[in-house]
Amino acid sequence: MSKGTPSKGKQSGKDTHIRCRRCGKHAYHMRKKRCASCGFGETKKLRHYNWNEKKRGKRLD
Repeated sequence: MSKGTPSKGKQSGKDTHIRCRRCGKHAYHMRKKRCASCGFGETKKLRHYNWNEKKRGKRLD
């Protein structure tokens, strides 16, 4: 088998990320057993960062 483009076609069916049970996004990593978006599998709290305030809306202090 050769390296490069032809061998990349044989990688189908190996889903690394699947849909998360908690947030519904396609970000749950099968091998790491955690969601990259919400943190499901690693923590009970939702994953968020303060630099991401713009997306979440204004913080209530």
